[in-house]
Amino acid sequence: MKTDVKFIGIDVSKLTLDICVLSNQEEFFKIDNTIKSIKHFFKTHLSTDTKNYVCIENTGKYGWFLMEIVPELNCIFYVVNPLHLKRSLGLVRGKNDKIDSLRIAKFIKNNHTDIAPFIAQRKVLKTLQVLLTERKHRIKQRKELVIKNKEYSSLSNQNLVRQLTVKNNRLIKELDKQIKEFEQSIKEVVAKDEKLCLFNKQLISTPGVGKVLAWNLLVKTNEFKMITEPRKLACYAGVAPFENTSGTSIFRKSRVSTFADKEMKRLLHLSAMSAIRLKNDLSVYYKRKVEEGKNKMSVLNAVRNKIIHIIFALMKNQTFYQNRLVAS
Repeated sequence: MKTDVKFIGIDVSKLTLDICVLSNQEEFFKIDNTIKSIKHFFKTHLSTDTKNYVCIENTGKYGWFLMEIVPELNCIFYVVNPLHLKRSLGLVRGKNDKIDSLRIAKFIKNNHTDIAPFIAQRKVLKTLQVLLTERKHRIKQRKELVIKNKEYSSLSNQNLVRQLTVKNNRLIKELDKQIKEFEQSIKEVVAKDEKLCLFNKQLISTPGVGKVLAWNLLVKTNEFKMITEPRKLACYAGVAPFENTSGTSIFRKSRVSTFADKEMKRLLHLSAMSAIRLKNDLSVYYKRKVEEGKNKMSVLNAVRNKIIHIIFALMKNQTFYQNRLVAS
């Protein structure tokens, strides 16, 4: 007997969910973005004799209820990058929540064989994600205050400059304190979970990899369940070079893509800069390539990729990095 198939696109907002169900016809629903409403809707519309594909855009915290509930139901669940969806639509005109839910449903109908299903995070990893987000927000606030202090030098009223600087410095001091508290909370979360603790130790054994990069890798890869290959992480972080040729008329140097997680790219860059200053295989590789006349930034990008490959090798073999160049 042929199994019926449903493709369900959900446009997520803070208070409501606009839902389009594609089967033999198009059906539209609007429900509250609450656990109770979501459970009731899917209990009504997901039957055991149908194959259900459910898709949402990754809109951050507004989709957390769905991410928590839907993977446990009778469906295959997808969370797609909004840019991926936007680029797939081609030339479109106009938008509203109802139309967006239909577009998401059609997108997953056409692309469900090429996209990896969503794997829910463990609760401890969700806690880690929230703490990292709050830490990042405090760092951004601190940076803005430091910039403001520098900009005050253009003011002629020195008394006002002193007043503003004192107030900002007071906030900066408080933010420094909060950043340290968040880092301590993250360390405690990682230390209490056996799996996270082991992964963290393996990651920071890699040359140049510090605690912040290790924590972000655990969250963004979902403990290496969502991103399972080094090339995929390199693409995600924007450090994988791509060929740029066409026939005989276009032949440009391979370049990294601008579509990337900028925060992850920044952390990998800092990791590579740290690694080449230490005594290890990566610093030897960097110095050799530079002496051969290679472009420094190109070699540094190669070091980023090597760090990623080392990380995945450690995860695969469940071991720690062995530095063959131990300082005497």
